[in-house]
Amino acid sequence: MSMAMETGGGVSAVTGDAVWRGDEMRRDDTWIRPFSAAEIDELEAALEASKRSATDIIDIDALNFPLPTLGPILDGLRHEILRGRGFVLLRGLPVEGREIEDIARLYWGLGRHFGHPVSQNGKGHLLGHVRDLGMHADDPNVRVYQTTERQFYHADSCDIVALLCLRPAMEGGESRIVSSATLYNEMMRRRPDLAELLTRPLAVDRRGEVPEGALPYYLVPAFNHHDGLLTTYYIRRYVLSAQRFADAPRLSEAHIEAFDLLDTLADDPAIHLDMEFLPGDVQLLHNHTILHDRGAYRDWPDGEAKRHLLRLWLCPPDGRPLPEAYRQRWGEIEIGARGGIVTAGQRPTLPLEAV
Repeated sequence: MSMAMETGGGVSAVTGDAVWRGDEMRRDDTWIRPFSAAEIDELEAALEASKRSATDIIDIDALNFPLPTLGPILDGLRHEILRGRGFVLLRGLPVEGREIEDIARLYWGLGRHFGHPVSQNGKGHLLGHVRDLGMHADDPNVRVYQTTERQFYHADSCDIVALLCLRPAMEGGESRIVSSATLYNEMMRRRPDLAELLTRPLAVDRRGEVPEGALPYYLVPAFNHHDGLLTTYYIRRYVLSAQRFADAPRLSEAHIEAFDLLDTLADDPAIHLDMEFLPGDVQLLHNHTILHDRGAYRDWPDGEAKRHLLRLWLCPPDGRPLPEAYRQRWGEIEIGARGGIVTAGQRPTLPLEAV
């Protein structure tokens, strides 16, 4: 577990397994966890039993999608995500040649062993489709995952984000992740004044997904020291676009300098880790200790071959305590019952295609 350490009267550094560098991880592939043949058989059996029972996908949970031997292993991996390095890549989920409904049922059942899904957008989508919809991030009501543009390093509004690769892009679209604790430690070493600035609230654009009675932006620091832990929340693109609101707190030149330093550190190949997704790969990340990025990509001309990932935002039963500042975005901060994007009149849905 990453712990914030006190020295000289102020928080100075973070230690623990969540502090890692990309050059170290490239020499240690224990974060890649392939499914064994026996585990695939167990997943297939759970899938077939779920179909025979005619259980709606949205009603599947860890109890009615039983994984007798794999389940305890997934519990251990969830602990590694929440208390250890913060990420894992599961390799080999059997997705090729399957109908999307069976893939969604299989992926949902697997995901329910890590937590319960929460809404990923104002439409109440519990299953997200990360696919180019021909949109552009310059539109303040568009989320970047709906484009082919680079996403830049950020955290999502949930405890764990899971991505299942169905089809990679023709070129580009690589996943990059970075330890936010490592970034904080580097900023503290080089420019503690800028690191301290990012412990103060920043206005973040809701991008048109506004809860009833709320402002079109919310306030949360990038670096949060709470309960002996460093919890990070950073989305530079949305912090900048929040400046379109006249009543949002203004950014200073020092803020831009702090963002530039953080982004430069994250872009350092020695610090971040690249991942190339293969069909059937499932990446799980702890948003509180990992920032993730996706490179710009060029897609296949054939619509059936285009890059397509399925996403789950998951709330585990054993997450970390969160600071009060998160309530503006999350609505609730109670462990096991928080996260996601909630708007007025929203109904939870599980779309089987990108909409």
